[in-house]
Amino acid sequence: MASLFSSVLLSLCLLSSPFLSNANAKPKLGFTADLIHRDSPKSPFYNPTETPSQRLRNAIHRSVNRVFHFTEDASLNSPQTEITSNGGEYLMNVSLGTPPFPIMAIADTGSDLLWTQCKPCDDCYTQDDPLFDPNASSTYKDVPCSSSQCSALENQASCSTDGSTCSYSMSYGDHSYTEGNLAADTLTLGSTNNRPVQLKNVIIGCGHNNSGTFNEKGSGIIGLGGGAVSLVTQLGDSIDGKFSYCLVPLSSETDKTSKINFGTNADVSGTGVVSTPLIAKSSETFYYLTLEAISVGSKKIPFQGSDSGSGEGNIIIDSGTTMTLLPTEFYKELEDVVASSIDAEKQKDPQGVLSLCYSATSDLKVPVITMHFDGADVKLDSSNIFVQISQDLVCFAFRASPSLSIYGNLSQMNFLVGYDTVSKKVSFMPTDCAKM
Repeated sequence: MASLFSSVLLSLCLLSSPFLSNANAKPKLGFTADLIHRDSPKSPFYNPTETPSQRLRNAIHRSVNRVFHFTEDASLNSPQTEITSNGGEYLMNVSLGTPPFPIMAIADTGSDLLWTQCKPCDDCYTQDDPLFDPNASSTYKDVPCSSSQCSALENQASCSTDGSTCSYSMSYGDHSYTEGNLAADTLTLGSTNNRPVQLKNVIIGCGHNNSGTFNEKGSGIIGLGGGAVSLVTQLGDSIDGKFSYCLVPLSSETDKTSKINFGTNADVSGTGVVSTPLIAKSSETFYYLTLEAISVGSKKIPFQGSDSGSGEGNIIIDSGTTMTLLPTEFYKELEDVVASSIDAEKQKDPQGVLSLCYSATSDLKVPVITMHFDGADVKLDSSNIFVQISQDLVCFAFRASPSLSIYGNLSQMNFLVGYDTVSKKVSFMPTDCAKM
């Protein structure tokens, strides 16, 4: 989506550091990384002149824009989404090639291919950092047309009549696009203790023609989706198909960062864990769950989905969308029930983006909201339900969507959220993420 899987600066804290020697030998891995929010002082996107509420307001605008770039077109079977600073909330700092060449890209649970801008760049968007030069990497190899990796991209891959190199082409919902060569190279995840994880023969996109709304501070995307060429899928058995993250609330007073875990570090177990099935649909990229109802206090509202229906796989869980987005008619019913349970006078959002707001100075008593997923009741904290968007205004952290339903990251904060792509489940455990 140009989703994460959501902008992650990866400063890897490796707890076990076996190296991957080749694509077929994958010893079990377990490692944890810091997730730096794009508006953190540690992020290149950080604007020191903005207040915390202004940064949250910006994130909400990105969230609203992001939903328009999701598509579920079975005929294309490809993710259609915006991969920009507007598209994800976390950045990943990794290195490509030999010797390692640092790149900064958006980590996204709603995209698959790991790609970056490459020399020579026939038509590229302006990028602050230097471009990756495949000729400078001794481990870079173009992927042949006859390979299974090329076939895995299906209609996003092509081969010229006069060559054997596999080319890729991806366009997104806002008409941005990336085109280039499909290749294999070494991916290095750096660590603060100088014990990097080196992954050899990782499939990447080397973009020679990229244009659209991409931000100059980023240089591509790290796909953490469920498709064949995503980093999660490529790591495969070495991480047992598992990753998890714990997002620190944006309102946290601490300087603690969010975490992402892979493999043996990604287990979600203990008191309070609930799990719900991952549902396979025509787009393998997105992570679909089944939402059955939402309770406000003791009132349970059966979920009515949009075009995707109210059956299985009716909501996408995404780390890169800030708000939880719900079909318009269902959202209106939910908002009415929430508003009727709050004894306070409504206030208007001056920007007209959010429809249920109250004075931040009032003693606001927020009702208990529970998300009833298939087999998993997730009880939200008040910080998941209302957020402060200005000095004197708090607003409901849910919003109407014209199409898809998305379970956003505000609803996921202070939960350890685990993805198990082998057992096909997502687990939630209430956690103080600042203490992880």
